[in-house]
Amino acid sequence: MKKITLLLAAGISAFVATAQVTPDITSWLQDTVTTGTYYMQNNSTPISNSILVNCQRIEYSTNSVYVTTQGVPSYPTGPFLDGNPSQASAQNAIYQIPRNPVQNTGTLQSTVGGNIGIFINGVSLFDWRDGVAWNPATNALCGGPGNPMCPGGPASTQDWNRDAIPAEMVGFDCSKGHPAMGNYHHHQNPSAFNLDKVVLSNICNLYAANGLYMIDSTTHSPLIGFAYDGFPIYGAYAFNATNGTGGITRMKSGYSVRNITTRTTSPTGGTVTSGPAVNTTYSIGYFREDYEFIATAASDVLDEHNGRFCVTPEYPNGTYAYFATVDSNWNSAYPYAVGPTFYGTYANRKITSITESTTRFIPAATGISNANLEEYKISIYPNPASELIAIQIGSLVKEDVSIQLIDASGKVVDQTVVKKGSSIAYFDIQTVYSGIYFVQFSLQNGEKLTEKVIVKRD
Repeated sequence: MKKITLLLAAGISAFVATAQVTPDITSWLQDTVTTGTYYMQNNSTPISNSILVNCQRIEYSTNSVYVTTQGVPSYPTGPFLDGNPSQASAQNAIYQIPRNPVQNTGTLQSTVGGNIGIFINGVSLFDWRDGVAWNPATNALCGGPGNPMCPGGPASTQDWNRDAIPAEMVGFDCSKGHPAMGNYHHHQNPSAFNLDKVVLSNICNLYAANGLYMIDSTTHSPLIGFAYDGFPIYGAYAFNATNGTGGITRMKSGYSVRNITTRTTSPTGGTVTSGPAVNTTYSIGYFREDYEFIATAASDVLDEHNGRFCVTPEYPNGTYAYFATVDSNWNSAYPYAVGPTFYGTYANRKITSITESTTRFIPAATGISNANLEEYKISIYPNPASELIAIQIGSLVKEDVSIQLIDASGKVVDQTVVKKGSSIAYFDIQTVYSGIYFVQFSLQNGEKLTEKVIVKRD
């Protein structure tokens, strides 16, 4: 029977959080109270799914971190407009993430279908694939829902494998995620479509949601997850130089689309079975094999695994880290997070039980700490407003932020919460009179911050 040391005293918990434990333990978002929501098509009111969000329990030993989670985010999921009948469902999962990862110096291990990592909110990370490939014998797609089986084996045995990001765009929700038989996951940077510089999907216009965090080009991106080899995953921006200097820059994928009009060779130049011609239906980038890796010495261009060894805020002595790559428009850039091979050693990290002595990590009440709008990176828009006020927090929210809409007399007109692991909240002001109002933010430590907003009727 496993032994669990409970760190129940706040003072002990705070001490452990700062003195003994490391980012692979402290970075997970924990929640044992809040339940999730989802959208159904043609219904813009979120519906409760009664499933706990984020992670419910973090335990650790010398060599492993154990993450217990239902795999559901605090931001709303759905709808999925490609006919996907599934909804995000409880995964009842335990993941065992190695604490002391090392580089794999042997044969590189390719990423696989299904989970290849876990975001800090307990949501699954998938790689670029969607289980669909090209069958040259029939000149048609094979594998996956609605397609015939691929000849000779699964889609991964074929020469041309479909990239989920362009192929399944219509099936992603506002937060760029979707479920596979209930396992809600992201293949890409978990930030909402409508927060990109160029918006590729209008799904956020119909079903308001947000995402795990908001891209910010002025600061090092947060640690957003861990790959199955144990190495951390960051957002899109980092220190330019690997030693933690040189300002902030966008981390760039080392992969580029090939200059081809026919699909008759592999990315390494080898002869393969023919894929479809490059056209409007099967545009360049539609298949994983449309990309080739081009090595460079530039510090802001990532290696063939989509990572680099570098200094980060959480790892001042340096670590190998993956990055959720985006292009200059903040649209997802292949290979998106991890892959197509792992830097470290891959193993299936989902387990059924914990069989060793562990220490449970209960975090102290920490989060955004300084009552300063600039540091919070809070945006309130539009201002003046007439129908809706949106509140966007630009940094990763690690504790619930309570928000009140207050009129000039001091009366609370409405209130809401930006949940940990989400980034947007809204006030519907269609029944609010014109005038000056105040949006007040409150944190668990009692700090408050107030910003003026004007409600103006035409």
